[in-house]
Amino acid sequence: KAVSLCHEFDYPLFSDIDISLKSGSKVAVLGVSGSGKSTLLHILASFTKPKSGLVEIYGKNIYELIESELDTLRRKELGLVFQQHFLFRGFTAYQNLQVASLLSDQEISYKMLQELKIDHILNQPVSELSGGQQQRVSIARVLLKRPKLIFADEPTGNLDKDTASDVMNMIVDYVDSVDGCMFVVTHDENVAKKCDIRYVLEDKKLRLL
Repeated sequence: KAVSLCHEFDYPLFSDIDISLKSGSKVAVLGVSGSGKSTLLHILASFTKPKSGLVEIYGKNIYELIESELDTLRRKELGLVFQQHFLFRGFTAYQNLQVASLLSDQEISYKMLQELKIDHILNQPVSELSGGQQQRVSIARVLLKRPKLIFADEPTGNLDKDTASDVMNMIVDYVDSVDGCMFVVTHDENVAKKCDIRYVLEDKKLRLL
């Protein structure tokens, strides 16, 4: 839950934003580049403290938590898919997944790797993978943690249209299977249409579509 969020840099970005996520909901925020949608996601996902307003996850005011509590929340409870992959460059795809498996105490699902079409590139260094392959490894790393709350910033930005649709369908199915929820920001209306609640961030306000 977020209440009365306001944020600015050298200029006002947005103000008085209220939003709530419930189990089973899939929420998309559309907006042009520079509208503040990625910043809004970073605020909700615990990475950017707002200038004012409240953010609660599972009933806890996340910006009153100490850093170790935030780290545990991010590692155990949140699934974070960003535009940058943040993969370990000196590792293979499989080694990247092993790190996530170790930190989250979850097994790697080979069925999921097959669905993402990355089962054949597991032993390749991530530096040798295409941008789309790296993005799918990044998504697999998030989903294997089995989080119930997923934040995704342009999750299919490096994928072709057909693969993007397949990946989004898989993420949506995953969210439904764990009775979780997803908050995605995107400029792609086809991605937004996969969600049951859609907003647009424009003129410093969040408007329901």
